[in-house]
Amino acid sequence: MGKRIVIKIGSQVLCSPDGTLNRDVLGSLVDQFSCLQTDGWQVLLVSSGAVAAGSGLISEQLGRISDPVARKQVLAAIGQVHLMESYRELFAQKSLTIAQVLATKSDFQTRRHYLNMRGCIEALLTAGIVPIVNENDVVSVTELMFTDNDELAGLLAGMVNAQLLCLLSTVPGVYDGDPGDTASRYIRQWDDKQHHIEDIVKRGTSTLGRGGMNSKLEIARKVARLGTEVVIADGTDPQIMNKILDDNQAGTRFPVIADTSSAKKWLASADDHATGWVTVNQGAEDALLDSTRLTSLLLVGIETVEGHFDRGDVIQIRNPSGKVLGCGQTRYDHDDALKLMGQRGLKPLVHYDYLYLVD
Repeated sequence: MGKRIVIKIGSQVLCSPDGTLNRDVLGSLVDQFSCLQTDGWQVLLVSSGAVAAGSGLISEQLGRISDPVARKQVLAAIGQVHLMESYRELFAQKSLTIAQVLATKSDFQTRRHYLNMRGCIEALLTAGIVPIVNENDVVSVTELMFTDNDELAGLLAGMVNAQLLCLLSTVPGVYDGDPGDTASRYIRQWDDKQHHIEDIVKRGTSTLGRGGMNSKLEIARKVARLGTEVVIADGTDPQIMNKILDDNQAGTRFPVIADTSSAKKWLASADDHATGWVTVNQGAEDALLDSTRLTSLLLVGIETVEGHFDRGDVIQIRNPSGKVLGCGQTRYDHDDALKLMGQRGLKPLVHYDYLYLVD
């Protein structure tokens, strides 16, 4: 397997304020990505911009659509064609082939769907084809939407075991204060012990995208804990990829904190798809959070069983106060777990190999 990089490009990088695609920026990025391919990188793109591109193409017809959800779906359907055609044309000039992959959150819900998507993307990367992934806004509904494409990019980085995830926005990195303050500087390397999200990030969303810096930080920290280095940087810089890869002088970097298995990476993507949950007692919570031990979730530590789940489903694990500790793939169905909870000497409810803890 070659070196793999996942690059997420935000709407504000690709689009002008009026919603039209910025061909100069897009062309510069494609030039840089083709150089990455030449240098031996397998490149996977996560590209926003379909809805924004659509809004720059139609006006009169859009006024006939009163439903805001339907309007967004129409914009996505029209804009996605324009966006992909622009990519196809520019990559073809570099003798590279692209492939469109549209994803929904439900594609990460079951292990089978997850592996099917991974198999397709792995084949594309191995063949030297550039997958361009976007959320399928035409069919996604609120409860099944990704927080934003930063979340999708983070999930894909884990799926393909990428060495590097780049979140390209229109800021040079994560600032240590108000970006509008001339005294603020962007952080070169994030350190959880030194930096705190609530101290430096103002919540909010951009004009063209659902995500803000707070979302990027959460995703970056999570992905670094799963084994992929992350960089948040300015995608409008015409030399941004060289700066990130050659001299490490661009963006805010999140170094790898730990590595984890493919199964746990899937669980990290499926933690909000749980079909049920269990509450553990204090002893079980202490054991699970003890970093010096590799602990499975035993039935003896279960206090309550809620929801409905079958063997092999993902369930949430909560402490007595209701805090979500993580999730795991259960080895029992709901009825058996309810009947056997609190008992000793039985197979774990969730084996350590299929257990993902939030922090």
